[in-house]
Amino acid sequence: MSSHQTTEQLKSLRLAGMAEAFDHQIGSPAFQDIGFEQRVQMLVEAELARRDTQRYARLIKSAKLRVQAAPEDIDYRPSRGLEKTKVADLLTNTWIRHHRNVLLTGATGTGKTWLACALAVNAARYGISVHYQRTAIALEAMLIAHETGDIEKIRNQFVRPQLLILDDFGLVSLSTRNKTDLLELVERRGEASTIVAGQMPVSKWHEYIGDPAVADAIMDRLVYSSLKIELKGESLRRTRGKST
Repeated sequence: MSSHQTTEQLKSLRLAGMAEAFDHQIGSPAFQDIGFEQRVQMLVEAELARRDTQRYARLIKSAKLRVQAAPEDIDYRPSRGLEKTKVADLLTNTWIRHHRNVLLTGATGTGKTWLACALAVNAARYGISVHYQRTAIALEAMLIAHETGDIEKIRNQFVRPQLLILDDFGLVSLSTRNKTDLLELVERRGEASTIVAGQMPVSKWHEYIGDPAVADAIMDRLVYSSLKIELKGESLRRTRGKST
């Protein structure tokens, strides 16, 4: 059997990474003195690497992040109030494995959305499913779904991901239906993690939700065991504008 036939058979078995690495080995004299077992191991590693890359691409595409933010580019300037040790702990994804939540608050432009998306990108790198949505849009989608009969389908879009980002929390008032939908969502995500980002301080959330019983239930499930980060300083958009 020719090397070309071997390559085509590997591709037919959906081992494209191994096929590419096999072609590379055949065409390079550098591999001639490497033992059989080691060369096979290199082929397997190439296939695994390709699958990891493809999985990451799928996760990022389905996440629909507002920005593609790299964790390596997080801005730790002292004025932001962002502790390196706290962020370093978040980047281990331990909080996701333990089903904890992260609450990001701060004035407009302080980088809440960017940081949330950076944590999401980091999670996707480790094979964790992610979904991003603005809170108002998520609540509106569920409100419409009650009328169309698709509420379970829409809820599942927000419940299934291992990490959900609810951005711009607190920007619009909540109807009675919104409140019960929000409670149902955080209740069903009890075995998953959620990042909630918004300008409103956590101390005002109970008052914002309004209904004491629903507010107590949401705060109990979403807030009390969460990791909280309050971003400070001047708007990063304004700062970048000045530097430009």
